[in-house]
Amino acid sequence: MKVAVLAEAVPGETRVALLPDAVTTLVNAGLTVVVAAGAGSRALAPDHAYVAAGAEVVPDVGLADVDVLLHVRPLSPETVGALRAGAVTVGFCSPAGELDTVRALRDARVTSFAMELVPRISRAQSMDALTSQALVAGYRCVLEAAMRLPRFFPLFMTAAGTVPPARVLVLGAGVAGLQAIATARRLGAVVSAYDVRPASADEVRSMGATFVELDLESLAGSGGYAREMSEDRARRQRELLAPHVADADIVITTAAVPGRPAPLLVTTEMLAGMKPGSVVVDLAAESGGNVEGSVAGEEVAVGVATATGTPGAPDGTVRVFGMRDAASTMPADASRLYGKNVANLLLLMTRDGEVVPDLEDEVLAGACLTHGGTVRHEPTAGLLGEQLLTAGGEA
Repeated sequence: MKVAVLAEAVPGETRVALLPDAVTTLVNAGLTVVVAAGAGSRALAPDHAYVAAGAEVVPDVGLADVDVLLHVRPLSPETVGALRAGAVTVGFCSPAGELDTVRALRDARVTSFAMELVPRISRAQSMDALTSQALVAGYRCVLEAAMRLPRFFPLFMTAAGTVPPARVLVLGAGVAGLQAIATARRLGAVVSAYDVRPASADEVRSMGATFVELDLESLAGSGGYAREMSEDRARRQRELLAPHVADADIVITTAAVPGRPAPLLVTTEMLAGMKPGSVVVDLAAESGGNVEGSVAGEEVAVGVATATGTPGAPDGTVRVFGMRDAASTMPADASRLYGKNVANLLLLMTRDGEVVPDLEDEVLAGACLTHGGTVRHEPTAGLLGEQLLTAGGEA
């Protein structure tokens, strides 16, 4: 069966769905791998490396002859329309925000597997692309903060005096947050962290950071994610977090609720209470932002007032940077991890060189978005129905 990898078409996306080391794994399983020329160049994987791994590199991939299409970003409806009925796709789908593509997958009778829907269970850990890409993002956001902070991260004791370490506050202690903690600690900062799930306190402490305790109820949800909070609780949380934000030199926010806008954790008023020169990195900027006013891919300066300035007038700034395509800033390792995730999921449905998905398998059933002309993911099917009703049609 022919497995194809295209160059990602989304501007700014530098990752590739499969690196040469993962190609070898699929070839050894009896699959034929075809890679579009130049597909891995931005991830530092030249065409000759794919050929050496056993892939065929071609100028153009004929999608009508493809059995399995691997991708990173959601496919366009036009790409889906070029696939044959019964073809299989594996990659990120962002179903809630890409309903036109979901509809195209359904109507083309394509069997699609969404990497963000892979169940977070033990036997699926090697296929969990959300975790692998969050690892990259959590590391990168600390580096972005370090480059913007006008002072050292670590403690320095010198003949000219002692330089105290930077104070870093991480909001959200999932995979990205824990990696941010670990990276900031390696750079020598004093780190504290907060998460709405009390169970994360032990993980935070195991990384050498201090867990911020707030007098609020837990919002632990299913699958290791946090539940969405009410506005009253969100307001109270911001009030309690405000002094911790003001005390930090760097604030890194990583909180997200799958399929919903990111919760607002830091307001403009909280930013104004920070010290001049402080830095905030919002890892959730692309999904609405944890920080008020953050813009994905841009740095925004927020004025702060100090005791030496004119009352009510800003005489310093806090730099707020909204992360965009965080994993794509480190395409080589991000693609290495992602390619392994994709290959492992594909191998789960491969028998004797044939890709035959067993939708009775809990991992494949959970990750399957569309199959046989139907949308199998119920929340997405519900969104499509709501869209039809809004348009005046029949659900």
